[in-house]
Amino acid sequence: MNSVVTRTWSSVLFDLDGTILDSAPGIIDALTETFQHLGLPVPSREDFMAYIGPPLLASLQERAGLSEEKAREALAIYRNDFRRDGAFDSAIFPGVVGLLDSLRDAGVPLAIATSKPETQARPILDHFGLTEYFTVIAGASEDDARTSKAHVVGHALSELGKAGADTSQAVLIGDRIYDVEGAAAHNVPTIIVEWGYGSPTEAAGAIATVYSADRLRELLLGN
Repeated sequence: MNSVVTRTWSSVLFDLDGTILDSAPGIIDALTETFQHLGLPVPSREDFMAYIGPPLLASLQERAGLSEEKAREALAIYRNDFRRDGAFDSAIFPGVVGLLDSLRDAGVPLAIATSKPETQARPILDHFGLTEYFTVIAGASEDDARTSKAHVVGHALSELGKAGADTSQAVLIGDRIYDVEGAAAHNVPTIIVEWGYGSPTEAAGAIATVYSADRLRELLLGN
């Protein structure tokens, strides 16, 4: 096994959707309502999966072909619907809570780095009893000034540093190419989880791909 993968990690950043939570049902339902509200053709649930992970404002422009103004209108509708009906329509992936317990017991500082707005991420983590595991919860800003995964990862690293955490050997756990690229912008490697929403090709730039929480624990803690 590559020593780069098995080294001791000083802090661990986690993506949220597709990594910790299977949040696709709530997200897709809110997107469906948004497209219907705007009178747009509604993609299939399979096509909607591509919207999960990258910043939604960008996906609405690039995938749905909306202008920036129309995409911002759609984003506002989506966020309102998601807060009302879809925020808690999720499930924690198997083994994740045990993994978080192990990392906390080992004294490893943890952070969330999600493309979701922080104002959405915090209540969701509270709802599932996960907030206590994380020193930092970093997400997109409501004003969309911080939207890209690189911006979110940078914010998470900065806040970890302010909290006294060592980020010199940080690693990001995610499921999409956006996680790999966002972390790489800060020279942070990524481990991809196979249970998420990405395709195998999206893991090309990651240092490892894991199929289970137990395997991820081995890479992060060596046991």
